[in-house]
Amino acid sequence: MDFDLTEEQQLLRDVTRDVLSRHDGARTGDGSGWSREVWSQLAEVGILGLGFDPTEAGQIEAMVVLTEIGRRLAPEPVAQAALVPGGLIAELGSDRQKEILDGVAAGETLLAFAHAEPGTRVPSPQSATRATQDGDAWTLSGRKNPVLAGDTADTVVVTAALPAGGVGLFLVDGGAVSRHAYRTFDGRGGAQLDFDSAPAELLGDGGDAAGHIARTVIRFQSALCAEAVGAMEEALRLTTEYLTSRKQFGVPLSKFQTLTQRAADMYVSLELARSMNFYAAMSIADDRFDPVVAARAKLQIGRSGRHIAQEAIQLHGGIGMTAEYPVGHYAARLTAIDNTFGTADDQLRLLIPHVGDYGTVSL
Repeated sequence: MDFDLTEEQQLLRDVTRDVLSRHDGARTGDGSGWSREVWSQLAEVGILGLGFDPTEAGQIEAMVVLTEIGRRLAPEPVAQAALVPGGLIAELGSDRQKEILDGVAAGETLLAFAHAEPGTRVPSPQSATRATQDGDAWTLSGRKNPVLAGDTADTVVVTAALPAGGVGLFLVDGGAVSRHAYRTFDGRGGAQLDFDSAPAELLGDGGDAAGHIARTVIRFQSALCAEAVGAMEEALRLTTEYLTSRKQFGVPLSKFQTLTQRAADMYVSLELARSMNFYAAMSIADDRFDPVVAARAKLQIGRSGRHIAQEAIQLHGGIGMTAEYPVGHYAARLTAIDNTFGTADDQLRLLIPHVGDYGTVSL
């Protein structure tokens, strides 16, 4: 199996890296936590529209971009406000609804996927938010929290229980909901969205969309895995660089065998995570939306992320705990990713019933 990126994918990686690198430390605060200038430049190079046309780009290209997002610790919500909800509209929306994607790809319209609800730990196609129909008009009532990028969304893709059973998908104007914005643990933007008979538009032809919701969650998990791998790569790079430059007793820390062994273990964790990241993205690219594959990937990403984050801080010593040094921020981002759509322990619980699906290897 070929794990090498194509020339086009390498170019996409380099362009993304170039855009993000030019703005390190220069992002301006407008209350959103990220830069509209960077967002516009990402749109100009075509990143915000990746996957809207599956014949041009797919999950592998999204993985390449989001790995760079994670490596630079870029706060721009590329997956949350563009790629994931935009991909859902591209998949199900009517021709008129798909016109929204032109604004998304141009960086003018921000989206959000509102599915998680208070009290839920793991993804589920069910929804306590209810949809009510009156003729051709729909309204939604309920609460969604946390909604990643919900603090800035112009249009929200919302899941809600249908009157006849099943779960439907709706488009809701961001100005038609009660929005309670907040900063997440890692400093990103999120919101609690309250729907009180909010006007809504059925996405596509309607009907039970449980299968599409599950596919979207799996696609979102894969995006988070890619971002986490980028964050792990940079955390390891910062750690090895520190070990070779910081001296103790007149010699670099890298001369102490125990410390280099711990750094080597971090590398092993990174490669395990990278492999599962590729596995998850390649499965989606092959149109295989398997929740078991997604859970296995997220389990390894969670375990590797925790190990690398903890060791990076420990090997840096006191400086690793300071807000001025980046390693603690990478640890915070990895922790937040682990807790999105179920922690590593939650994924393990999902996988336990499938243990019997595998045979025993005998030598």
